[in-house]
Amino acid sequence: MSFDRQAHKERIKWFEEARLGMFIHWGLYSIPAKGEWCKSTLKISDAQYQQYFEEFNPANYNPLFWAHMAKEAGMRYAVLTAKHHDGFCLFDSELTDYKATNTPAGQDLVRAYADAFRRVGLKVGLYYSLIDWHHPHFPHYGDRHHPCRDNEDYKGYKYDFDKYLEYMHGQVRELCINYGKLDILWFDFSYDDMKGEKWRAAELVDMVRSLQPDVLIDSRLEPSDENSLLTETPNSYAGDFVNPEQLIPPNGIFDSAGNPVPWEACITMNEHWGYCANDQFYKPSSMIIKKLVECVSKGGNLLLNVGPDARGNLPMQSVRILKDLEYWMKANSASIYGCGPGAGCGPGAGCGPGASGIEKPDYGRVTRNGRKVYFHVMENTVGPLPLTGLKREEIEKVRLLADGSELTIVDDWRTDIYKDAVFLHLSDNPDLPDKVDTVVEVTLKG
Repeated sequence: MSFDRQAHKERIKWFEEARLGMFIHWGLYSIPAKGEWCKSTLKISDAQYQQYFEEFNPANYNPLFWAHMAKEAGMRYAVLTAKHHDGFCLFDSELTDYKATNTPAGQDLVRAYADAFRRVGLKVGLYYSLIDWHHPHFPHYGDRHHPCRDNEDYKGYKYDFDKYLEYMHGQVRELCINYGKLDILWFDFSYDDMKGEKWRAAELVDMVRSLQPDVLIDSRLEPSDENSLLTETPNSYAGDFVNPEQLIPPNGIFDSAGNPVPWEACITMNEHWGYCANDQFYKPSSMIIKKLVECVSKGGNLLLNVGPDARGNLPMQSVRILKDLEYWMKANSASIYGCGPGAGCGPGAGCGPGASGIEKPDYGRVTRNGRKVYFHVMENTVGPLPLTGLKREEIEKVRLLADGSELTIVDDWRTDIYKDAVFLHLSDNPDLPDKVDTVVEVTLKG
């Protein structure tokens, strides 16, 4: 099956409207609390890791609370790790005993998550690791990441990779069949020769599309430096969007013909994806709000991670960040949902005249949805605020987005020599109304 551009265009619409999602990394690694890669980084054997399987009992797991936190923070979708690299399944797979239903947890945690997030109206995504450090037929010795990569006992170990692929494809089929309509399948990840058709990727995607025709698939069946979605002839398994990790692209993402490519920056709140008790390096909520705006201003989404602890609690630092995000989004979400770069049309289309020359201002960023142009003021100016790239005759009205109050256009001796900008009187107070990001909404004439 070749890459169908028209089908892709239809599938991706909701994603480019949503702009903000919640990533959830959770599993056995929450007990040692040293991050989701601890089995690999500490070279923990299956026998040593088994204690966490026997102990796993998240008595405080309340997916409806998670869902409400995501919803109130302005998130439109979520992605949960159904299986991470350690091979432990949060879902009730018939293909393995290494799953949550066989731990003291005693329940299908994925089903509870999907039901709860759908209940509050959020779209549901599942993460599935292509890698599996528990499966006997996944490469051990010599693999770059496997916990037993340097263990001489496995040097002559015989494995049948086709058996692993049958298992992996089978589990993806289970996820597609048993958990209702999926909005995202987030595969992770390709490296070295473990990429593309090594995963039988075309067959995998054909199967997924036959069962979940509308699901969005990320781009990690290919390595990031070989991503064919950035070419004019993507592979059938190229995915629907690119997902840079712990980095926001400097200028957005475009294919080789210069066309914008859908993307989503996945970002942690601290320095780890899975719960890490000693990692207290949480980003300030002000920074996260500004990074969300940066993503949208460059045509992308933000997938913000939380790492619940072994009891199933969201860390209090994460809850505080989500609450701060909630307060800002309740006042300013119109500058996020459906918006894109200020220099062109957002997904809402219906562009009016002008604004094609709007560039990033010194004081912040610009997002746009059709005739609505949003100037994000993150640092106050001396004197009137310049709306560079606009002309007075193109503007219908200017309002403060948070409360709808009218803002006055300034025409005086200070401004009349600058013909490439419109100037506003924002406030006599040098402190911005919103110290993180004050949003000015400009409606262009239609």
